[in-house]
Amino acid sequence: MEEFEGTSRTINQFLGNSFVFEFGMRFLLNMTVILLLVRGIYYNRYKNKDFVFTFFLFNVVNFLICFLLSATKLKMGFAFGLFAIFSIIRYRTVTVPVREMGYFFVCVAVGIINALTPLGAGNYELIIADILLVGVTFGLEHGLNIKHENFREVRYEKIDLVVPERRQEMIEDLRKRIGLPIHRVEILHVDFLRDVARVHAFYYSNENENKSAAYGSSSDD
Repeated sequence: MEEFEGTSRTINQFLGNSFVFEFGMRFLLNMTVILLLVRGIYYNRYKNKDFVFTFFLFNVVNFLICFLLSATKLKMGFAFGLFAIFSIIRYRTVTVPVREMGYFFVCVAVGIINALTPLGAGNYELIIADILLVGVTFGLEHGLNIKHENFREVRYEKIDLVVPERRQEMIEDLRKRIGLPIHRVEILHVDFLRDVARVHAFYYSNENENKSAAYGSSSDD
């Protein structure tokens, strides 16, 4: 009986500790926001499990570092320094797409905000900031309806149509032959010896089909 009372007293003291309570509340809020962002918005749209793991891991590690070291009085200077370190991270094994880098920075920012924002009456500032991040991300993903301009590289043999005066005829011909809503073309090279031209045919679609643009170019080759 005495052992039970001692254990109960220890648990009550632990739960009554303001540090533990604040940590638990902040961590719960942080995980709720990151679940909405990563599982609710990102994964439902892109189905990329590898980046889901990365987003969660970086967010949790960043939150723990910021919260546990917040007592050192570095506060916002420390937070922005940590953010700057993360901002220059570049994976050398695989290039990270621009969209995923955007989500990565949002996840880092969520960890910093939930770990270091001073708690006021009702914690409204922290909750409003989290709601804004989730709302803006959701709105950008689903509300803007911005189309990607993609292109196909084509070897085009009707070089009599590559002149500027017959450009519209060339576009109409490419639309029929490729089956895509081509709206403009770019002449890259004309080989008069072989009577062939290398052309970029541009069209709009809902997804970015040119992965080199999405992943960014590299100058390391």
